Amino acid sequence: MTALFTGVGVALVTLFREDGALDAPATADLAGRLVDLGVRCVLVAGTTGEAAALTPDERNGVVGAVRAALPADVPVLVGTGAPTGRQAAELTERAFAAGADAVLALSPPGVADPRPYYETVAKAAVGPLLAYHFPGAAAPGIPVDLLTDLPVSGLKDSSGDAGRLLHERDVFGGDLYTGATSLVGLCGAVGGAGALVAVANVAPEDAVAAFAGDAEAQVRLAAVDRTTSAGFPAGYKRATAQRFGTSVVTRVGR
Repeated sequence: MTALFTGVGVALVTLFREDGALDAPATADLAGRLVDLGVRCVLVAGTTGEAAALTPDERNGVVGAVRAALPADVPVLVGTGAPTGRQAAELTERAFAAGADAVLALSPPGVADPRPYYETVAKAAVGPLLAYHFPGAAAPGIPVDLLTDLPVSGLKDSSGDAGRLLHERDVFGGDLYTGATSLVGLCGAVGGAGALVAVANVAPEDAVAAFAGDAEAQVRLAAVDRTTSAGFPAGYKRATAQRFGTSVVTRVGR
């Protein structure tokens, strides 16, 4: 099967106006500018996109706006993870109805065996479903030995664990994406499908170069991320604003 995308995808920030209202047109415009700089997939309503702070209608609006702004060959991936399979399935249905090309479902917190959860979500998915391993946000995550049992076409791993990434590359036959800035170059070197990283909001060119094997670009990318990841997601928004003139407003914590 053809991968959903190869290369670098961006975990897109969601932009808000000064009063905290969603600015879907500005978010879509930023997505288009990043695609012009080499990004090959846009993840909307992910962790970086402050998905938990969006209403269902806002999620629909930003997904539709981003999809309309991008070329047809650049997929829009939408985060639909939730504590229960039923919730994630509903978010998945809404995402595809709003224009998503694929969905990314974070594993549920506190669940050692996420297979039933992904089976429920898969029944609602009318397009590709990717699993998401991020124990920093939803521990314990997905055991490597269960990956081949999941009804998914791919995996995003944001653990930052190089040994685990290599293990996944060895045993998992689906699309493998890293969400860790430090592992962008490694993922490309071992034949992973790509990287889905927040730092691509700020330095898409270096992310693309790092995935292609440019060691100096990987070092620069890691340096950028050390600064921008502070105060998540505010640091990414400040750095994105410095480069692209976008809003720095966040909803998290307001």
